Amino acid sequence: MKNDKHQISPRGSFSGRLGYVLAMAGSAVGLGNIWRFPYLAAKYGGGMFLLVYLLLVVTFGYVLLVSETALGRMTRKSPVGAFAAFGKSLPFRLGGWVNAIVPMIIVPYYCVIGGWVLKYLVGYLGGGAAALAGDGYFDGFIAASGSVTLWFVLFSLLVFLVILAGVKQGVERVSKVMMPALVLLAVFVAGYSVTRPGALEGVKYFLVPNFADFSWMTVIAAMGQMFYSLSIAMGILYTYGSYLGKDVDIERSTIQVELFDTGIALLGGMMIIPAVFAFSGGDMSVLKAGPALTFITLPKIFASMGAGTFVGIAFFLMFLFAALTSAISLLETSVSTWVDELHWSRPKACVLMVAVMAAVGLPSSLGYGAWSGVQLFGMAFLDFFDFLSNSILMPLAALATCILIIRVTGTQKIAEEVELSSAFHRKKLYTFFLKYLAPACITIIFLSSIASVLGLITL
Repeated sequence: MKNDKHQISPRGSFSGRLGYVLAMAGSAVGLGNIWRFPYLAAKYGGGMFLLVYLLLVVTFGYVLLVSETALGRMTRKSPVGAFAAFGKSLPFRLGGWVNAIVPMIIVPYYCVIGGWVLKYLVGYLGGGAAALAGDGYFDGFIAASGSVTLWFVLFSLLVFLVILAGVKQGVERVSKVMMPALVLLAVFVAGYSVTRPGALEGVKYFLVPNFADFSWMTVIAAMGQMFYSLSIAMGILYTYGSYLGKDVDIERSTIQVELFDTGIALLGGMMIIPAVFAFSGGDMSVLKAGPALTFITLPKIFASMGAGTFVGIAFFLMFLFAALTSAISLLETSVSTWVDELHWSRPKACVLMVAVMAAVGLPSSLGYGAWSGVQLFGMAFLDFFDFLSNSILMPLAALATCILIIRVTGTQKIAEEVELSSAFHRKKLYTFFLKYLAPACITIIFLSSIASVLGLITL
């Protein structure tokens, strides 16, 4: 009993449901909402993709959000400890560590991309809108290894400062400020975008489903985006759930996180797709530019606007907030794992994560420049770490959670945890999806990702 007290008493906590919801929304709202969602929506049928995505969020996404949050609150542990609470054998340890390793791999390269965003924001603030929109600017920037590394370090320092401050004074306080600001900036940029000449065709394409655009790849792409966007299988929900009081309504909080995340994704689409339609006349090759859409195409669009510099500042400030809040949640989860497993202080665990950040982040920042000749399975370092975490480890982590509940804890125990603070209104849906559909959906994501890398299908 004494040992249990030692493990639980130093643990951080949220002040209440609002703090948790904003922190989780901050985790979910990130790079995926701003550029990945619009790019996939454009590529896989606009309104048809949006419809499929929404259906998946309220079913499959809801099930895994509730599962991971409930397990975290039940055990009061980050993912490794949460799995170990039900068994000490190797399968339990592996299931926990797969969930725990994901954020440790993601946060370093995520901070590299965050550094790109910070660089562009500073560029706009310095009046460099024309230079940022110039041909070859982005490619030249990411090839300049010293500059990229500097911005990676600066962005990482911002994230570490928040984590060192703790859960309430750091993570929760920053989320309470940044998330409302992010929403206001997103609404402003989306409002400006949809009022450009020719933008209404983009609005129609994005919001109105056309069943002729439906394909099986629409489902796979929407499933993968839902997985990525909601912070599922990253250990984050376990960790944040462990900070949650027993009086907080898990189901209501989950629904609010779903709504917030989906709302920002919709705003992301409304910011980018109508603007690209207005700029390109609906050229699909421009819409399908992927990551380049944010760092190459959008600066050109902003430069063509009368108030392009001002809009550019607003967009990249919002983008920075989204990247920061997600990076904070990833690093918080990683630090929490080391605190739990090694019984270290928060500052000492942060020092360990500095080493991890250097080991993964520095190669990622140099992978398009000084180390561009070094590739892993034909991919630059950043692309490889992204593939490893998102396409291999995350589906395995989610599958481990499903197996833990189906084979060990049972859905009834999850329901009891949820019902400590409220009624479980979607209990039947939860049980059906977890037992019969979630494992199959996860397996489809995993196999389709592998097949895509092998060139067997195109995602």
